[in-house]
Amino acid sequence: MLVPMTFEQLILLGLGAVALALAIALRLLATRGSRRSKRRNRVAQRGETAAERLLERHGYEILERQVQAAWTFHVDGEPVEARVRADLLVQRRGQVYVAEVKTGDRAPDPSHPPTRRQLLEYRFAFDPDGLLLVDMSARRVHEVAFTT
Repeated sequence: MLVPMTFEQLILLGLGAVALALAIALRLLATRGSRRSKRRNRVAQRGETAAERLLERHGYEILERQVQAAWTFHVDGEPVEARVRADLLVQRRGQVYVAEVKTGDRAPDPSHPPTRRQLLEYRFAFDPDGLLLVDMSARRVHEVAFTT
């Protein structure tokens, strides 16, 4: 036997259903983002591993992976420290290079603003003999130099 519901009970039931649907939707979005992030990380990790082999074939020796550095700049006279992490630190013929590994369509393009800014930061933070942009989509190693 069904018990009739009051209008207030129907409203509360409807609000509860909407809240449950919203919670489920948010959970699905979070899981999807997490899966996408994990997939992107797997692709990046495979790219870095393949980049190491490519660099070695070009005569570079891998010195460090996921190497960190910092530098200080000043804002209104106050020092501010910035930290960066580069994919690889490599060496060839006595010269030390910071290598940035990129996959995808736009990221390997040194004129792409985020990539260019990243390489500029490496120039300041590491003060290497050179910078390398490793384009894993094209399997190419580019030496990048900034002139003033």
